[in-house]
Amino acid sequence: MKRIVVLGGAESGVGSAILAKVKNFDVFLSDSGKIADKYKEMLVSYEIPFEEGGHSVEKILNANEVIKSPGIPETVPLVRDIYAHNIPVISEIEFAGRYDSAKKICITGSNGKTTTTTLIYELLKNAGLNVGLGGNIGQSYAYQVATQKHDIYVLELSSFQLDGMYEFKADIAVLMNITPDHLDRYDHKFQNYINAKFRITQNMKPEDCFIFCSDDDVTVANLNKIVIQAKKLPFSQKNKVEQGAYLDKDIMRVKYGESDYEMPIEQISIKGMHNVYNSMAAAITAKVMNITNAKIRETLMQFEGVEHRMEKVLSVGGVMYINDSKATNVNSTWYALESMKTPTVLILGGTDKGNDYGPIKDLVKEKVKAIVCMGVDNKKIHESFEGIVPIVADTLSAKEAVKKCAEVAEDGDTVLLSPCCASFDLFKNYEDRGRQFKEAVREL
Repeated sequence: MKRIVVLGGAESGVGSAILAKVKNFDVFLSDSGKIADKYKEMLVSYEIPFEEGGHSVEKILNANEVIKSPGIPETVPLVRDIYAHNIPVISEIEFAGRYDSAKKICITGSNGKTTTTTLIYELLKNAGLNVGLGGNIGQSYAYQVATQKHDIYVLELSSFQLDGMYEFKADIAVLMNITPDHLDRYDHKFQNYINAKFRITQNMKPEDCFIFCSDDDVTVANLNKIVIQAKKLPFSQKNKVEQGAYLDKDIMRVKYGESDYEMPIEQISIKGMHNVYNSMAAAITAKVMNITNAKIRETLMQFEGVEHRMEKVLSVGGVMYINDSKATNVNSTWYALESMKTPTVLILGGTDKGNDYGPIKDLVKEKVKAIVCMGVDNKKIHESFEGIVPIVADTLSAKEAVKKCAEVAEDGDTVLLSPCCASFDLFKNYEDRGRQFKEAVREL
């Protein structure tokens, strides 16, 4: 019996272990940290042996194949050891794809991928299709393949997930944009990260579709270096395109084959020019999937966005509090600031992934009256913004940060949590950070 070892006991790992068990492999799951109770219960109910709080190397190095959770870097000694023993290491997505004959719509990008993925899922669901949502969002794709039957999957894919994918193929691939992110995981070489993102196009055939932003210089510069057999469908706010989507004054126009769709952008429910890009990518996908114009219009007018992405929390004392905890890189925060119409108190900070704050300096100068840091080490933020912003204060919790913001903000201002950084210094993840922020706002 083939032995599969799963590294990581959260959503991705536990889903992989259950699929491996259902497919009659000899399965073992190992996590160096603590496994949450709900995941332990799932493993026990499927009679899957597991360990937490450390790795038994001898129980791992006898695997035929290892499924590695995306959060574990390739550089940790155990993973290097596995490679040294010539044991293949793959991602959950690669493994689940082997047992799934559904149509796969895959979305990646440095920014906008969660909103676009959720929007595409809603478009298909509202059209009455049998569709699952997974990848970097929601329920594990492997778990769904093990326990459910969908005709289509909409999968958000991070670069870490793409790294461990080899035979997997998207039927429709969407690349939103590429800006420097996670460089700490890519040898601090931007090209390595770019190459990871373009893995979404691997194995695609001429009948498949590749949807991309032709306004994104990095994407366009790399398009010709990579052999992409799929039909190319660009979206742009700057130039007219023959097939794909573009902005004509204030009208979004979409064309696929002989079919077209148009919509004034003011009717799109999620605001900001970055959301026009997200809506364009989703609308092209809907056209490829033969969704009616009436359903596209209805979904784009009703979609409410996703939690932790420019989420309005509450207005307290005339100050609006916005949770954009999902902004874990500089470019993401740039989009958030670009959409601000009122004086802003900005909460920054966390685990710095090699950030260059240069791109947001002009917007900060123009729109931000104070920066409240929420992180263990805020030296780089102070160096970047002191002299540009009158107040740069340090705090060590969501509660303390919100309290400080409330002291500084005045009637008509906005407090924006858009940290530019990962959350692991003070929080479990960006969701935990966003929820603690919202809780603190409600307690004001």
